[in-house]
Amino acid sequence: MKRLVILAIALAAFAQVATAQLYKYVDKDGKTVYSDQPPPNADSKQLNVQTGTSSPTAAPKTALERDKELQKGRDDSAKKSAEAAKAQGQKDQACQSAKDNFAQYAAGGRVQRTNANGEREFLSDDEIDAAREKAQKQMDDACK
Repeated sequence: MKRLVILAIALAAFAQVATAQLYKYVDKDGKTVYSDQPPPNADSKQLNVQTGTSSPTAAPKTALERDKELQKGRDDSAKKSAEAAKAQGQKDQACQSAKDNFAQYAAGGRVQRTNANGEREFLSDDEIDAAREKAQKQMDDACK
């Protein structure tokens, strides 16, 4: 495997930039044709096309550099998926909490809370209805 990589790098390093001849003309049907042979009976325009490397100053990347770039891409992808999973877990937890809160008010019965003085007080039916509606809205928002 190493020999093939070394051979490929050596061939790429010694490859010269070649120029290919390309001809452009319009045929009798009005279609534009590109060919490496000049047309025998049509007016053609000769195009010079460079093949090989696009710029002589740009060095090809080594296998190690390509591997590092690929690994960086994999690491970024794994990080993004971990963040997405964490965010989804937080959304699921908020949804479950909102469902539990709503279930407490929907179950009926007496509901109590602690006032500012630390004393227990029971909610009236109107307060329970208002709290149930508020919990329903919170549940709808959290569980979209």
